[in-house]
Amino acid sequence: MTAPIVNCGDRSPREINREIRSLVAAGHREIQVRETRAQHNLGVGLVEPVMLDYVGSVGYYCGGLMDGPTVHVSGSAGWGVAEGMMAGTVVVDGNAGNGAGAAIRGGALVIKGDVGARAGVSIKGGLILIGGDCGYMTGFMGQKGTIIIHGDAGEALGDSMYETVIYVGGSVTDLGSDAVVEAMSPLDRTFLTRTLLAYDFDASRDWKKVVSGRKLWNFDRHEAAWQAIL
Repeated sequence: MTAPIVNCGDRSPREINREIRSLVAAGHREIQVRETRAQHNLGVGLVEPVMLDYVGSVGYYCGGLMDGPTVHVSGSAGWGVAEGMMAGTVVVDGNAGNGAGAAIRGGALVIKGDVGARAGVSIKGGLILIGGDCGYMTGFMGQKGTIIIHGDAGEALGDSMYETVIYVGGSVTDLGSDAVVEAMSPLDRTFLTRTLLAYDFDASRDWKKVVSGRKLWNFDRHEAAWQAIL
C-alpha cells in the first residue's frame, strides 16, 4: 500500500488532523505530511501504531498526548513536542523549543539539535535524548525516566528532581536545587553506549550522571514556619 500524502498548506490544524485520523481509520499505517509550515498541534492524541513523516518544521505540541505512533520531523519543532506522550517514538532532525517532552510517561523523544528551556519538565518515564545543548531547568521536577544530553546543559539542571536520571556529555552550567553528580557505573556506561548507538550518536564523551540528592523528598512539619502567615 502506497503511503498517502497529506498536504497542509493554508489549512487549519483541525482539518489536517481530521484527514490524518481518517487515513488511520482506513487502515493506513504510513502517512507523509507535507507543506507543514510550522503548523501547531499536528498529530496530537493518536493512539494507533502509525508512522507519520513530517516533511518540514512543525509548531507547538506536535505528537502531544500520543500513545504508540512513530513520528519523524525532518525540520525543527516548536514548544512542547511530544508533551504527555505515553508510548511511541518522536525523532526531530533539527532543534526544538521550550518544554520538549514535558510530562512524558513512556516512549522516546530524540532531538538531534538543541532544545530550549525546561526540556523534560515533570517527566514521569521514558527517554529524552538531546543531541545538542539544552536550556535552563531541564528535568525540573522529574519523577522518573531518563534524559540524555549529548552537548552542554544550561542553568538549574535537574532542579527538584525525584527519581529521574540525567546524563550529560558536555558541560553543566549549574545544578538545580537538590541535584547532585553521582559516579558512573559500568551499567550506566553500557546503557549509554547502547542507547546512543541506536540513534547514531557518538558515545565517547566525558559523561556525568546527575540525580536527586533526596534532601527535598520529605517535608518536615517542624520547619513549616510559613504556615504562620496563612
